[in-house]
Amino acid sequence: MSHPQSHPGSPTTSVAVTGLDYAWPDGTAVFDGLQVAFGPGRTGLIGSNGSGKSTLLKLIAGELRPADGTVRVAGEVGHLPQNVTLDTALRVDEVLGVAAARAALHAIEAGDVAEEHFTAVGDDWDVEERTVATLAQLGLDHIGLDRTAGELSGGESVLLRLAALLLRRPDVLLLDEPTNNLDRYARRRLHAAVESWPGVLIVVSHDRELLDLVDQIADLRGGEVTRYGGNFSAYEEALAVEQEAAERMVRVAESDLKRQRRELTDAHVKLARRRRYAQKMYDTKREPRAVMKLRSRSAQVSAGKHRIMHEEKLAEAKERLDEAVEAVRDDDEIRIDLPFTAVPPGRCVLTLRSLALPYGAGVRGEFELRGPERVALVGRNGAGKTTLLRTIAGELAPVAGEVITHVPLRFLPQRLDVLDEGSTVAENVARFAPEATVNRVRARLARFLFKGARADQPVATLSGGERFRATLAALMLAEPAPQLLMLDEPTNNLDMASVRQLTSALESYEGALIVASHDLPFLESIGVTRWLELGAEAEPGRKE
Repeated sequence: MSHPQSHPGSPTTSVAVTGLDYAWPDGTAVFDGLQVAFGPGRTGLIGSNGSGKSTLLKLIAGELRPADGTVRVAGEVGHLPQNVTLDTALRVDEVLGVAAARAALHAIEAGDVAEEHFTAVGDDWDVEERTVATLAQLGLDHIGLDRTAGELSGGESVLLRLAALLLRRPDVLLLDEPTNNLDRYARRRLHAAVESWPGVLIVVSHDRELLDLVDQIADLRGGEVTRYGGNFSAYEEALAVEQEAAERMVRVAESDLKRQRRELTDAHVKLARRRRYAQKMYDTKREPRAVMKLRSRSAQVSAGKHRIMHEEKLAEAKERLDEAVEAVRDDDEIRIDLPFTAVPPGRCVLTLRSLALPYGAGVRGEFELRGPERVALVGRNGAGKTTLLRTIAGELAPVAGEVITHVPLRFLPQRLDVLDEGSTVAENVARFAPEATVNRVRARLARFLFKGARADQPVATLSGGERFRATLAALMLAEPAPQLLMLDEPTNNLDMASVRQLTSALESYEGALIVASHDLPFLESIGVTRWLELGAEAEPGRKE
């Protein structure tokens, strides 16, 4: 692994990955001879869950070492990982890496002219102003440099880590799902920072709005990267054309395979006829024996060549079909039929009365959820969305007021910690539905794309998208059937295909929904009927 300061290869190449091999701890290959380069500009790195996107960023950042191959980076790398964890005891200026320079500057301003203070400041005399300006750029100007990280919300922690990177001004900036846990306001701030980034930026994200700000899309699939010029919308258009052509090639290859099989069958029939004719000539001795033998050998050689030619053509046709099928993407959708989750229109599902929650959040007056309504729970980071969902689920007790649930409910938390890591997918689902037979569990799991051996995978080995599907299956297949389903930021860490699968699953769900999310396109796609905004003066029903 090397990170030289000079540009390798092309002068426009900032990151060069050559012959890269990497495997998971269990020996499963992630990359086998990967070749890819990233130049100046903004690149959106996409791919299915488990394809290796986060791993590739860590390899570029030098946090992982490849088994073979090289990663060359021109300049300094800044990496914002998917799961941001901060030492809660650190002050904000320590997280930002400016504490020493700031303290030295204050000492000099107070009259202490010790040489070590000037060394600490260096040329960065405007460090405090620059830091405050960077925080303001991300909407964090209210937090103050002397506060501790433990006082910040999850979204603020993400933005603070990003601010630390922006202050370092790295040559290459790597962002892994940076909009997770960010409210709409914070997302807009991050979008603006990405849009104005002057250097090399590689971002892994499922956020369509963010991906529409990039200059190119790099699609990681099957251990290889395919580039598409333009933003995500342009990528989708190009992919649609590509997939249409691929499906057309499958139809052509299938037709050719049928023709080759037909011709091989015809060749066998012709060969059999020739053999019968030759045998008849031999039996009736209509020609000299030497002539018949010569003709027989010649016919056998000719027929053998003919058969071999058709068999080769058939093998080639099969190979072309396999290649054509490989080019068509497998975008299976979750299809479920859960009649016992249906809620009649008008039936009261949930009642909240003058609810006061821990940490100061709450719902004023009375709120009722009736029938198969779909409520979007929105609000700024720290407004209390997760707290409200946990209180409704019975995990937290309200400070005051009342929560009355009138139907069976299930809660899907952000952490996806509902399942037993050591058990298989099928065993976990069976735990939620103890009366269901093994065949019934497996038949239902197949509709969540866990077919055959996939249902026997231990949860600990699942990718992010698979884990989400397994958790969703366990909750939706639980007994009694949930007629109220609550989801907390369900699209976090999901790739685009998984988001589509979730949307299709929720389309067929006939119960009531409460979904806390900052992903506006997703909320609109699942047919939200009401909006409940926490931490706002507006009445419920106003869009965030």
